[in-house]
Amino acid sequence: MEEILNAAIEAARAAGEIALHYFRTNLTVETKADRTPVTRADRECEATIVEILSTRFPEHGFLGEELGERSGTTNARWIIDPIDGTKNFIRGIPFFATLIALEEAGEVTAGVMYAPAINDLLYAQKGQGAFANGRQVHVSEVADLPGAMLIHGGLKDLKTRPCWQPFLRLVDATARQRGFGDALGHSVVICGQAEIALEPEIKPWDVAATRIIVTEAGGRYSDFAGSPSIYTGSAVISNGLVHDEVINILRGP
Repeated sequence: MEEILNAAIEAARAAGEIALHYFRTNLTVETKADRTPVTRADRECEATIVEILSTRFPEHGFLGEELGERSGTTNARWIIDPIDGTKNFIRGIPFFATLIALEEAGEVTAGVMYAPAINDLLYAQKGQGAFANGRQVHVSEVADLPGAMLIHGGLKDLKTRPCWQPFLRLVDATARQRGFGDALGHSVVICGQAEIALEPEIKPWDVAATRIIVTEAGGRYSDFAGSPSIYTGSAVISNGLVHDEVINILRGP
């Protein structure tokens, strides 16, 4: 397993170098079919990750945001988001990250989250704990919503969905709210700096690495209905202690 994690970290750092090469340059931005942006940097980062990992593990498959799915000869595959936070990246905001996770027989067993512009590296493997820049990290011990910080992404994304009214109740119930979004929002929960991060619309590559890292940090991951799946389109990342209460509010009218 150490070989797996080391390879993923190597691939994430290599992708980070490519991203920084393009960061704050005059990049051409395209719009994909799902109306999200993509750049040459996204594609080059993912191609580099696939090249590194397929050389080390030729039997593994891949599922990536930009290059799609490729089957392997085993039940293991890498799930890749080469630049999570592309909109930040395009606008020169340093809060973007490369996300890499290994899924084996449907279970995510290792994950890496690397934000090259701020040189922040989070990683975890099943049963071994979660680490940030070499230091083991844990979620917070805040046990109730009145003391909790709530992290969310774009308000318009929330307002146009049925979760808007439950979200407003969460705003009223929590002590503080911040709109960090994406991997940055997940990382502050993992490192014990906030208690809840909400994602109303996600793909598996957005949260596969987060799921294993927050779990190994002592927290909890689920969708808005409480399922632990990364394939159902929404996510709640929490310190675990407030998770059930958050889910109850999200399920409410």
